[in-house]
Amino acid sequence: QVSLLPDVWREDYWLPSGVTWSDMERLSDSERPRPRDLFTAPPLALGFVALRYVFERFVAPPMGRCLGVNDRVTVGCPTQNIYLSPGLWFWFQSEMMSLMESSTKTQRQIQTWFRLRRNQDRPSQTTKFGEAAWRFFFYLSAFVGGLSCLIDRRWFWDHRECWREYPVQPMDSALYWYYMLELGFYGSLLLRISVDIKRKDFKEQVIHHLATIFLLSFSYCANYIRIGTLVMLLHDSSDILLEVTIEMMRL
Repeated sequence: QVSLLPDVWREDYWLPSGVTWSDMERLSDSERPRPRDLFTAPPLALGFVALRYVFERFVAPPMGRCLGVNDRVTVGCPTQNIYLSPGLWFWFQSEMMSLMESSTKTQRQIQTWFRLRRNQDRPSQTTKFGEAAWRFFFYLSAFVGGLSCLIDRRWFWDHRECWREYPVQPMDSALYWYYMLELGFYGSLLLRISVDIKRKDFKEQVIHHLATIFLLSFSYCANYIRIGTLVMLLHDSSDILLEVTIEMMRL
């Protein structure tokens, strides 16, 4: 039985015509992206988690107050009745009668209790603002840093340069850290997603973060650095506008 696994790495699948994997050896170790470089991203992700905690704890609240972000005043939930568990949000109409009998409350009182109890679990406006402000400042910083890093590159102005002499394209330290910081940030989003504000598109967010990390890792290892940095810059610029728009709609 002949294994088909070696065919996956055929040069004509991945590289331009006439280029082989051995051509990558023409680059020095400092100029060539290596898969082991990706081990830099996990420590950066943990660093972003710690930095985000400091930002949301000490920077975002006073900034939100200056912008007029205030928490809505909510009516406190009455003392919990033993028959009204906070985990029981929805009841069929046939079960409402048994609740009324066991709790000695009217149907309106029971519905009001569940509504107040649900509102208590909703995240505050300042919490939502802190998350959005953190993402906004990262995307803004990443865009400014990426633009300053790429504006004097040939492939920034002529996209044909992204593929010229590929894959023998040297990578300097600025491009390396641009990639690692982006990888670390999306890794931190994935680490924090279980404790962040739960949204309806929770599963889609997890898939998005995993797909982003995979694409960044693959493009780095395959030395798609030039086109990869342009894509990251484009996405960061649109994410800035996205976070600003979300906050304006909340305000």
